[in-house]
Amino acid sequence: MEYGQLVKISKRMSKALRHDPARAGIVLDDAGWVALPTFLAAMGIDRETLDAVVAGNDKQRFAIVVGEDGVERIRANQGHSVPVELGLAEAEPPEVLFHGTSAGALASIQATGLNKGGRHHVHLSPDTDTARRVGARRGGAIVILTVLAARMARAGHAFYRSDNGVWLTDAVPPEFIRTA
Repeated sequence: MEYGQLVKISKRMSKALRHDPARAGIVLDDAGWVALPTFLAAMGIDRETLDAVVAGNDKQRFAIVVGEDGVERIRANQGHSVPVELGLAEAEPPEVLFHGTSAGALASIQATGLNKGGRHHVHLSPDTDTARRVGARRGGAIVILTVLAARMARAGHAFYRSDNGVWLTDAVPPEFIRTA
């Protein structure tokens, strides 16, 4: 299957698993999981296509596990706008983390900080390359912000690390943000 088609399927999967499961005809459990056979039928894809999308996703958006009942399940690792409890433990962040965004958003971010909007958390990257890829999805000039994560944690802000290495927090106040 060609790359462009895999990207389209990945976007449909993200929408179903993160934002609108009902529209896709699936029901997520409290932790965001859905049985793989149900998901494949709802998406109209086969296992080979699913495996290609999961393996080819540079952001490792999806996780597949075998449940206690022996049934494989899939979920998005983070980024949900629907209620889910990912069960992530609080984690000590590194000194700095990064956030890629568009140059057009910079003035607002400098004034109000990074806010989660309709998602459960603000997403932060462990390195500038990942932050640049994330910021590029908006188009236009990309700005990489440095977040003083360890300082934030010392000030009482909680951090979590998802299974794919994305760092999550409720908000990043402007005083913890530096621009390059």
